[in-house]
Amino acid sequence: MRLVKQVSIFVFLFWSLCGQAQVVLEAESVLDLDYLNPVEYEIGGITFSGTAECDVRALPISVGERVKIPGDKIRKTIERLFKMGIYKDNIRITATRIEGKIIFLDIYLEEMPRLSTFIYRGVKKSDIDEFDKKVKLSQGKIVNENLKTIVKNVVGDYYREKGFYHVQVGVSERKDTAMPNFLTLIIEVHKGKRVKVNGISIVGTNEVDAFTLRRAMKETKTRFLFQPFEKIDTAMVDFAKNHKKYKGKDLWQLTSAYYADRVRVRFKRSKFDPNNYESDKESMIRKYNELGYRDAYVVSDSVYFASNGSMNIDILVDEGHRYYFRNITWVGNTKYSSETLGQVLGIRKGDIYNTNKLETNLTMNQESIDVGTLYLDDGYLFFNAIPVEIAVVNDSVDIEIRIREGSQTEINKVYISGNTRTSDIVILRELTTVPGRKFSRSDIIRSQRQLMQLGFFNPEKMNVIPKADEKTGTVDLEYVVEEASSDQVNLAFGFGGGYLYGNVGLNFNNFSARKFFKKDAWTPIPSGDGQRLSLTAQLYSNLYQQYGASFTEPWLGGKKPIALTVGISQSLYSYNQYSESSGIRVTTASVGVMNRLKIPDDYFYMSNTIMYQYYDVKNYSTFIIFNTGKAHAISYIFGLGRNSTDAPIYTRTGSDVSFSIQLTPPYSLFRRNDYYDDITPQKRYEFLEYYKWKLSIKEYINIVDNLVLSLRGKFGYLGMYNSKAGTSPFERFYLGGSGLTMTSVIDGREIIGMRGYTDAALSPTEGGTIFQKFTCELRYPITLNPSATVYLLGFLEAGNSWTEMRDYKPFKMYRAAGFGVRVFLPMFGLLGLDWGYGFDPVPGNPAAGKSQFHFTMGAAID
Repeated sequence: MRLVKQVSIFVFLFWSLCGQAQVVLEAESVLDLDYLNPVEYEIGGITFSGTAECDVRALPISVGERVKIPGDKIRKTIERLFKMGIYKDNIRITATRIEGKIIFLDIYLEEMPRLSTFIYRGVKKSDIDEFDKKVKLSQGKIVNENLKTIVKNVVGDYYREKGFYHVQVGVSERKDTAMPNFLTLIIEVHKGKRVKVNGISIVGTNEVDAFTLRRAMKETKTRFLFQPFEKIDTAMVDFAKNHKKYKGKDLWQLTSAYYADRVRVRFKRSKFDPNNYESDKESMIRKYNELGYRDAYVVSDSVYFASNGSMNIDILVDEGHRYYFRNITWVGNTKYSSETLGQVLGIRKGDIYNTNKLETNLTMNQESIDVGTLYLDDGYLFFNAIPVEIAVVNDSVDIEIRIREGSQTEINKVYISGNTRTSDIVILRELTTVPGRKFSRSDIIRSQRQLMQLGFFNPEKMNVIPKADEKTGTVDLEYVVEEASSDQVNLAFGFGGGYLYGNVGLNFNNFSARKFFKKDAWTPIPSGDGQRLSLTAQLYSNLYQQYGASFTEPWLGGKKPIALTVGISQSLYSYNQYSESSGIRVTTASVGVMNRLKIPDDYFYMSNTIMYQYYDVKNYSTFIIFNTGKAHAISYIFGLGRNSTDAPIYTRTGSDVSFSIQLTPPYSLFRRNDYYDDITPQKRYEFLEYYKWKLSIKEYINIVDNLVLSLRGKFGYLGMYNSKAGTSPFERFYLGGSGLTMTSVIDGREIIGMRGYTDAALSPTEGGTIFQKFTCELRYPITLNPSATVYLLGFLEAGNSWTEMRDYKPFKMYRAAGFGVRVFLPMFGLLGLDWGYGFDPVPGNPAAGKSQFHFTMGAAID
């Protein structure tokens, strides 16, 4: 009997310890308990002892409840208390007394220590900020083993991702003497040396060169290496002795194989991350699959450290042999014939078996139309195409593409969400997806592009959520936007050379004129209707003053995208700041309309503008045309363009082509032949006449990720109607510099920026009548956050201007190169700083080129 009781007590204690605590029954009747046969008791009372508090309502047992001792209820109580994570693991449940079938229990709890403060050692403050985002250590937080493990994992993973593969993280405790049961955590970090990948050796590559495979590994890169002539003599001797084995091999393959282990230029840091490495092995096999090796796989691989602490990777692959497409059949297609679908798919019998190309041309081709687009643009929202291998014969594969067309879907409702300032109608009128029209993926893409072009929303957060109902054949579209600040305030003040200067510009790009007299709409200005209001003022002591205002209504009448723009400005340029009786006053007024076209496609637009300029010159001796007099210029400007760019701030794809011609009345054609024989300059230019055409071409190519190549070209020509009247001295081109200058008010000159040279240095003193400029620019963003978009750029530029057409030499241009940065701040617009180096000397102006810094605002440099 004694042995049975001992065994029973052992079983009971073991069962209880599974909850990481103890159950102890201390009572006069304890020897009468049979632990092999639990006895049911009624709980007469529950008390708590120890340093911690507990709400009895959080327990799975309660007073008056009948429980078996020992039993699951006691074990579950201990488990629940332990899982709370706020008590130490010495939880004890004690039977204080037993009265017949009534038992009284006491639960002993000790509170876990709490965090007073924490100290990081061996890390930078910027790293600590990253840790805090994930761990969120704060005073009062419970300190347990789970917290310590999380800290170790977060810190360790952070550094391992950065290449510190041998990082060691230790977490120790120190009691806080000022606060009982509070601890200071000391997180000690030993990063060790950064582990770089020294070499990646790929064995078994008979058909695909190792260079191509290593390039497919996007994240796991070897360290920088430049030894182009290492063992070149050995290679030459081998080529001479065994030239037969090189016969028939591609020169590029031979060259890349030679330099693969001798030249490695890296833009990404060489580091090793186990997760990225596994993904890169899959990418390597996908590259094999793209080249037709469908059976390729990694036989084995090993990662080991060299004596210098760097890492080497050996990968053994089995290539298999190359496969080709044979027969491609279509099943389930009724809308389009198999022949039509085959033409869109673009894969022919005998083509290399490439599953990536097959899937891309079915549903994911970003550069051309695919089979999915063919259906989705015709309303077949539920379209699906599944390619299945139905036969593999020798080196050929037969594919059956099983199509589920579904029914055509009609747009039911269109919702807008996220717009807190912009009116729904401003967004809805830009959409080509309207209720009642067939669903079209191209229409959705185009609608998103139109919303991006508005500049009111964050392009990175824009989304479209389709909510389709196949039973009814309808789909609801929800356009999700996030408002971004579009208004801009340009402020600049300074003092230099004894003069005070200032510049104030207010651009309200989402203005609302109809809310102008509504008091509640001024927050701080009435907005939300997509109108544009611009107010500018410039001051340079008494020498120069300029004031201007313009207003644009983008949807005149509210039914068609016809934009009406009116503007007026006045500029005063004085010869002497102490005299108001000498200077030039220029007043400009314009009104124009621009409407979008649908032919040849809906990316085209056309504009028509009438502009009037009035020049009033008083005793201005340095004015090169006349000292005193007036000039009038009335002109009509016709513009035609096509803009398919995807975003206005950081453009990745698309093009922007614009052509304009400006015409004044041809007064000279209606005058006598001897009118210009003996006439004063003031009389000659009282009514200006000229024609002026300009062409601008911009192309944006998304190379990879957000790396963008921008190619731009600009041309301009100022012509005359009558050789006797001569070419107008007004409206000429001045090339060079940042494109920012106030001297344009003197004679309506057009400033074209070109980096690497000083302002207007590449034009004759009297200005050019013809110019050309070409730019090649590589851009990469630091951040695309709409509150502060920043990107870097490197550029090559070439351009020149000429006085007469007979002097025009298109291949004689001034060249420059350099780099810069652009910062877009919603309140200040696009700001830029560039350093350019002008390679070619400018005759008569030795300081015009070489090293130059340029500050730009807006698109002045373009």
